[in-house]
Amino acid sequence: MLKQLRTFLAVVRHGTFSAAGSAVGLTQSAVSTQIRTLEADIGEPLFDRTGRAVRLNAAGRRLLPQANEMLALASRIRHADADGLTGEWHLGAIASLQSGVLPEVLQTLTREAPGVMTRVVPGVSLALLDQVDKGDLDMALIVRPPFALPPDLYSRVIAREPFVMIAPLDAEEGPAESLLESHPLVLYDRGSFGGRQVVRFLERRRLRPSIRLELDEIDAIARMVECGLGVALIPLAGLWRRQQPLPVRVISLEEQRFHRELVMVSRLSPAESPLVALIEQALLCLDQASDDSMQ
Repeated sequence: MLKQLRTFLAVVRHGTFSAAGSAVGLTQSAVSTQIRTLEADIGEPLFDRTGRAVRLNAAGRRLLPQANEMLALASRIRHADADGLTGEWHLGAIASLQSGVLPEVLQTLTREAPGVMTRVVPGVSLALLDQVDKGDLDMALIVRPPFALPPDLYSRVIAREPFVMIAPLDAEEGPAESLLESHPLVLYDRGSFGGRQVVRFLERRRLRPSIRLELDEIDAIARMVECGLGVALIPLAGLWRRQQPLPVRVISLEEQRFHRELVMVSRLSPAESPLVALIEQALLCLDQASDDSMQ
């Protein structure tokens, strides 16, 4: 919403969409689109339009001081040192990251920026991405989508997780394809970005397993397999793989291996926000440590 608020203030200052566009480097059409988007988010018109000129109405006048305050706050966050940061940070994260690296990231954040209170928002990747794009979240840790990310958001790949097959401990020995023929599949939700990768793998291999269950949460899938409800294709992630001994058998996909990429998506770049830079560095250090431990 910050870019729409900047455009809103430019229209207030210059009096027409055309003049505001010239001031902020946008076409008149782009200014009009941003104002319509902002009005849709607010839920009411902000201007009285008379010919080419526009004038603030009552709703616009109420928004004006709040818009100035929000942009001033964003500017302070961009230019503050990490030690001086205060306030709330709204961070979205998928379930496997909440139970994986996120606690260690928040440990670093608590140590380096003690004035920041983090509100962790759960969700699936697509919903969290949409919340960052709308400005409801400052950052999200998600599975990289199979489409281009919004160009005005900052993104960085923070990890690559290989998919493996997991099977009950008492399942017979054999390659992944034979286990898919002899056991039902606990399917990683095909509506998720990772689940779509599983579906594409099955289609490429022309495999048509019997699907017994379908769900999104990786640790829940591992628990279903542990209980003998089938086999599954999931990323090598989640609390289940920290258990000793492992509760399931892990079968490599070998030359058929595929990965999911995890990305950090934020409203600001590390150059604009020391907090984003701090979180990014913590995530990349943890990913490197994980790679070293697996070698």
